[in-house]
Formats: sequence, structure tokens, C-alpha cells
Amino acid sequence: MLKKRLITDGEAHAALVVRQGEDGEEAVAWAQYGSSEELPNIHHRKQYLKDLSAAGESEPDYRITCIFVDKRFRRHGLVTAALHGALDLIARAGGGIVEGYPHIPRTDKPTSSSFFYNGTRAVYERAGFEFVRPKGLRNTVMRRAVQPA
Repeated sequence: MLKKRLITDGEAHAALVVRQGEDGEEAVAWAQYGSSEELPNIHHRKQYLKDLSAAGESEPDYRITCIFVDKRFRRHGLVTAALHGALDLIARAGGGIVEGYPHIPRTDKPTSSSFFYNGTRAVYERAGFEFVRPKGLRNTVMRRAVQPA
């Protein structure tokens, strides 16, 4: 399980959603997070930095850049579980301003859930994030403060 090894070795930060299977533990979902310095490469970065500067804002303390759910376990609330797991870990690390970049689903045609690699705006809103601005065609910048645990 590569993702678990990277986290255990301190090479990545992520909240893992693990299930116990016949062959042992299996990570079936995760939310990757880290500082802006640790995770500088986000989609639409040029536009993001331009808009950030124009708004007079600074980069967040943490970013949630990817939420993955194994296709066998999609539509079971694991995006929400992984997101809340990441927020809990950020709180334990001292909290701060957290940014996520969720997608806005198309309404004119169905979209495969595999395209929502960071969850949807609705999931982030339910987790207390506020819309900041659009980023690219179907992405958003959302923020919330996380208090230290």
C-alpha cells in the first residue's frame, strides 16, 4: 500500500480511510493535504496566483489538493470522511487557514465521479468552507479556518 507507506515515512500528508479486508488493511480513500510550500503545484496555478495577488490575500497555511476514493467504494460518503479526517489532522498540527479546490459538477450532462479528484463544492460547504472565487472553468477556491485541537 504505497500511499500508507508514504505517509508513515513522512513523505506525504493524508487522512486515510482504511477498511479491514481478508488480506489485511486497505486504504480505500484519502485526502492529501500539506502546506503551500509542500504542495505548490495546483491546477490553474498562474490564474490562482494572479487572483490571490489582486485580492491582497496570502497563501493558506494548508491546502487539500486531492481526495481520492477507490472506484469500488464511491458514493458511500468517503469523500466527506477523508475531508473531515484531513481537517482533524490539521487541527492536531496546530490548525490555520485551509484551502480546498473542489469542482462544480456540470448540469448539462453527466460527469464521471473520477473527474472530481477533490470533491465537489457542496461537500466543502457542508464542511464549513466558504467560496472565495472561481479557479479555471469548473473549479473553485474555498477556505475555512481550523482551530488547533
